[in-house]
Amino acid sequence: MRKSYEQGELDEATLPGSPQAVFERWMSDAIAAGLAEPSAMTLATVDAQCRPSTRVVLLKSADARGLVFYTNYNSRKGQELAANPCAALQFHWVELERVVRVEGRIEKVSETESDTYFATRPLDSRIGAWASPQSEVISSRAVLLANAAKASARHGLKPPRPAHWGGYRLVPELWEFWQGRKSRLHDRVRYRLLDGNWVRERLAP
Repeated sequence: MRKSYEQGELDEATLPGSPQAVFERWMSDAIAAGLAEPSAMTLATVDAQCRPSTRVVLLKSADARGLVFYTNYNSRKGQELAANPCAALQFHWVELERVVRVEGRIEKVSETESDTYFATRPLDSRIGAWASPQSEVISSRAVLLANAAKASARHGLKPPRPAHWGGYRLVPELWEFWQGRKSRLHDRVRYRLLDGNWVRERLAP
C-alpha cells in the first residue's frame, strides 16, 4: 500500500524560532480539520532493564513548560518513568500527513495541578481512577465493576483524586516536525536544545 504525500511542505527558513509555536499551529490545524483524536499521542518509556514500551495517551495541556498527560502512577508506565524519567511522545495526524516527535525528561506536575484537572473529569472517569489497578492482572471485568461500585458508594458524587493518580509533564529537549512530501522526499525539521537555546536544522528523510 503506497500513498503519495502532497498536501503540504515545511521550510525551516520560514519557521518560528520556537518549536512550541509550530506545535500550537499544527495542533490548531488538526483540531480545525476535525480529526477524531487530535490530542492522542504515543508515549514511549524504558524500564530499568532498558526494555522499551509504548501506549497511547491524551495530551491535556501544553505550554512553554512542556506537555502534560495524566495516568495512574502505579501503572507500568508510571513504574518505568520512576525508574527512568525520560520519555518520547509522537503525534501522527495521518489526514494532514504530519508527525510531531518530542523527547525530553519527565517530571510530575504539582498536586494542585493534578487536583484541579481531576475535578474537571466526568464522574465516571473519577470513579474509574479508584476502580482500576492499572496494568495489574485481574480475573475478569467483574472485578472492575465491583471496584467501581464500592468506590461510588464510598465517595458519592465528589470522589477526591487518588494519591496514586496524577499528571506528568514532559519537558522537551528535542522536537521534530515531519511533513509528508512527494517521492518520499519528506520534510523533517528538528529543534534541539543547546545551552538554553533552540537550534533549528533540517534532517534528511
